[in-house]
Amino acid sequence: MPLPLFPKPSCLILSAGLAALASAAFAQTSSGAEEAGVGDAVVPFALPQSGPFEPADIEIENDQAIADWFRSAHANAAAEAFRHWDDEGQVNAACATCHSGEGFRDFHGLDGSEAGVVDGEIDVGGVVDCGTCHNAGLSEVEEVTFPSGVVHPVQGVEASCLTCHQGRSAGKDVADTIADRALDQPDPELRFINPHYATAAATWLGGYGEAGYQYDGRDYSGRFFHARPVESCNSCHDPHTLEVGFEPCLTCHQADSPQDIRIARQSYDGSGDTSVGIRSDIEANADTLMRMIRDYMDEVAGAPGIYDGTRYPYFFSDANGDGAIDMDGGEPVVYGAWTPRSLRATFNWKLVTADPGNYAHNPQYSLELLYDSIADLSDPLGIDMEELDLLR
Repeated sequence: MPLPLFPKPSCLILSAGLAALASAAFAQTSSGAEEAGVGDAVVPFALPQSGPFEPADIEIENDQAIADWFRSAHANAAAEAFRHWDDEGQVNAACATCHSGEGFRDFHGLDGSEAGVVDGEIDVGGVVDCGTCHNAGLSEVEEVTFPSGVVHPVQGVEASCLTCHQGRSAGKDVADTIADRALDQPDPELRFINPHYATAAATWLGGYGEAGYQYDGRDYSGRFFHARPVESCNSCHDPHTLEVGFEPCLTCHQADSPQDIRIARQSYDGSGDTSVGIRSDIEANADTLMRMIRDYMDEVAGAPGIYDGTRYPYFFSDANGDGAIDMDGGEPVVYGAWTPRSLRATFNWKLVTADPGNYAHNPQYSLELLYDSIADLSDPLGIDMEELDLLR
């Protein structure tokens, strides 16, 4: 469907009578200016030089950018990311920062309100609009605070990307929750901690951003700088379509797609196959970790569980182990036998898999979190890490 086009704001459409008065006023002003020796005539308002105009005939300099944005996920007003609060009539303040352009401007004080909090009612129906990234006030936002508490310096539109793709929780939240609890003892007070979705910025900052649960005594790769020409969000992603430009990758990599880029000469998943992209290793280790999480729930916690990625909180009870989610009164039974060990490993699994671009944003950090989580579960499960032949 073609985009609605409108005359430029500087064009004032007048009735025939007003136009005649305007012409007379313009003539008088021009005459007066010339008599006074002023070089240029003073134009009190702007009028089209001729008309009438058809909307389709009016040139809009950024019409392609608008069209690209209109077809992107940021503008999809029908998506659950923007429709979730329709029944409530307003977007929850805790969610509004990233699920509404109006909420984003409120959070950063770009609308004149207090910065750092959404303190107004945010109407439903909003999307990540033009003003989210093109607001002049973004130049004054110099830092973004991540869920871990890390404060990262930003410049311009980078504030938009890092504000909304940092997740909602960090390894620190997990550590605080499981502190002083028996490592392998199911605790009914524990609940799954969700790092949230599309956590690209959290992955990108790596160990420096402390997004994952980082095990004691282990070192973690920091921010993934990549190569200098492609070290920012906009250097890889088109800011309006959000699509990844693959051509710059070919300067250094030989591959058919970003997913096929290897970046390593060794195999991390024990397969020994280095002909595939590093994404393959990350996905394989994530699958291994999920199998171990399920085995741990069954064998160590004594309470089988099932993961369902289509509904929150994703993990549900399967008390009889029949492979079907337990139901109570027509509702799924939420898994309630978390231990500190299973909770921290599962958080890392969800953090890595919540970023579909982890192989490009920070493959090293992703592999490190997966490896350490697998190693953590291997002990109570009696699994020999050397036999898995994984690399960290």
